[in-house]
Amino acid sequence: MQDQALQQQLELARSGNRRALETVLTRSRQDLRRYAEYHCAINDVEDAVQESLLLVSRKIGTLRAIEAYTSWLFRIVKRECNRLKRAARHVLMEPADLAEIADIQTPAPSGLLRDIAAALAQMPPHYREIILMRDLEGMTTAEIAHCLDLHPEAAKARLHRARSLARQFLTVPETTPAREAIVPG
Repeated sequence: MQDQALQQQLELARSGNRRALETVLTRSRQDLRRYAEYHCAINDVEDAVQESLLLVSRKIGTLRAIEAYTSWLFRIVKRECNRLKRAARHVLMEPADLAEIADIQTPAPSGLLRDIAAALAQMPPHYREIILMRDLEGMTTAEIAHCLDLHPEAAKARLHRARSLARQFLTVPETTPAREAIVPG
């Protein structure tokens, strides 16, 4: 439960009092940092805290209930941590120069991994891209729609078609010897 002084400062900050806002942000910083240390990569903690404090300072006037301040604050920092994680994955997924990795030897994928890689390779690029964004990067439909400049419903439909196509590529046809070996005759 929040103490009475913090609630008063929150009321003043919501109404636009700059000094009260500074007090609220200063008091919230340590809690935000502790929470971010749990949810963010170690290198992103301070960035997440700073971005969260900036967002809180801009949006505190929209906070409807003062009692919800703490949970609102933690949701903001958790969302910021998730955004930073997605950004890091996006950076890591950048295509590399083939000359740099030519000497690297990796074993060929086997089993299900090989089948998924083959199915993705056969798919049209716009379907492959949306599956990777959703299932590998963990982006939401709204984020995908924004990145691809699509309406959210169009992004959902494209994802559905892409997954249906992937299922077709991954389905073992009835006439293959592997299928016949599975089904007792």
